[in-house]
Amino acid sequence: MLSYPHIDPVIVRIGPLALRWYGMMYLLGFASGRVLVGYQIKARKLSVTSAEIDSLFVYLVLGLVLGARLGYVLFYGFSAYIRNPIEIFSIWHGGMSFHGGLIGSIIAGFIFTRRNKKDFWELSDLVIVTAPIGLGLGRLGNFINGELYGRVTAMPWGMVFPGGGPLPRHPSQIYEFFLEGVVLFLILWSLSSKGLKSGVVTAWFIICYGLLRIIAEFFREPDPQLGFILGVLTMGQILSFLMMVFGVVLLLYRSRIETVQRTP
Repeated sequence: MLSYPHIDPVIVRIGPLALRWYGMMYLLGFASGRVLVGYQIKARKLSVTSAEIDSLFVYLVLGLVLGARLGYVLFYGFSAYIRNPIEIFSIWHGGMSFHGGLIGSIIAGFIFTRRNKKDFWELSDLVIVTAPIGLGLGRLGNFINGELYGRVTAMPWGMVFPGGGPLPRHPSQIYEFFLEGVVLFLILWSLSSKGLKSGVVTAWFIICYGLLRIIAEFFREPDPQLGFILGVLTMGQILSFLMMVFGVVLLLYRSRIETVQRTP
């Protein structure tokens, strides 16, 4: 069994304000994404200014935060929140959903591209390549917080997490960091260099993330307020499966659109 490294979740505290590792991971994720999107736009000589990129990321951050919170409320605790609606706004108590954040970001990106007369799929492919960086860093933040830990295990790398009881558990946050962060980034970055049709890289992100998340969820402790659904599945797996179905439909649709456009 490995020892869980007790890292203070707070980097620095100034009076009532505290800078936490979890928040820092998100900031680093968005900053890295901004740099890589700018790099891709410059390399491909696209007509998008630096100010427009900054504006796009403002939209995406707002969409992500709002979507992630509303997604958590709807998918993971609707009955509790409906009894106490004011708690919906208490984001400092935790509770964010990736799937909701993705939907929020897509809506925000669509609004931005409509207002600025940009190609939604072109920008989506550029941004989505960078998403695994934020996802991976976010999982490291979960690990430091000692949250979203794995199921009980007898494996030699199991860890006893604070609040997870006396038994060793899978460090599932690290599994997700590797799968949703490192592996997914390498897949998407490789695809982005192949000159694929617009929207195809986005579709592959949706498919691959869904698959990798389903795999990782087999090692992760289900959300305590929901437990297992249908006996063996978690809410994260069900949402990820629906996500994969949407990704496949999108992949076929974008491929067909391009094919039709090229047909003489």
